[in-house]
Amino acid sequence: MKEKLKLYLVTDSDILKGRDFYKCIEDALKGGATMVQLREKDCLGKEFLEKARELRKLTRKYNALFIINDRVDIAILVDADGVHVGQSDIPAKEVRRLIGKDKILGVSARTVEEAVKAREDGADYLGVGAMFTTSTKLDAKHVTHEVLCEIQKNVDIPIVAIGGLTLENIHLIKPFNLAGYAVISAILKENDIYGECKKWSKKI
Repeated sequence: MKEKLKLYLVTDSDILKGRDFYKCIEDALKGGATMVQLREKDCLGKEFLEKARELRKLTRKYNALFIINDRVDIAILVDADGVHVGQSDIPAKEVRRLIGKDKILGVSARTVEEAVKAREDGADYLGVGAMFTTSTKLDAKHVTHEVLCEIQKNVDIPIVAIGGLTLENIHLIKPFNLAGYAVISAILKENDIYGECKKWSKKI
C-alpha cells in the first residue's frame, strides 16, 4: 500500500468546470496517479454510486488503489480498496468494524493526539494537513512543520500530506520523506491533466 500512496488524487467535479469527469480521472491515472479517492461533497447517493462503480473499473485498469471518502456503504458495494474518514465523520474504530481488517482505512489528522488515536483505532495511513492554504476546503486549519514532525515521531504508519500542495511548494515538505502527496486542484484545474501528473510523478 505504501508505494501506492505516492501520488494520491482526490476528486472534485467542481474544479473540472464541466469537463468529462471520467476522462479527466483516466488522464490522471495514465499520467501516474497511484491512488484515487472519490470525494464529491455535493454528490447525491445514486450519482456517487455510479461514479464509484466507474472509478473502480478505471483504477483496476491502471493498477491504482481506490478509496471512498466517508461513504462506507458505497465502498462496500463497489469493493473499493478502502475508506477515508475525517474527524467529523463516522469514527475510525467503527469504520474498521464495518470494512474488516483487509481493507485500507485512512484518517485525516492535524494534531498529534488525533494521529495517535487514529492509529489506535485501526488506521492504515494518515492524511495530514492542511499543509498550505487550500481553496478546496476553506475551513481547513494549517498544520505546521513542527506538528508534522511530532506526528511522525509518535505514529508508525504512512503519512500523506494534503492541503494546498503545488509543484512550487512541494519542496518545502519533501525533506520529511512522507509516503505520499494528496493533490486536488493543482492537478484537476489544469487543461492537460495527463501532463501535469507526469510532472508530479517526476517531482516527487
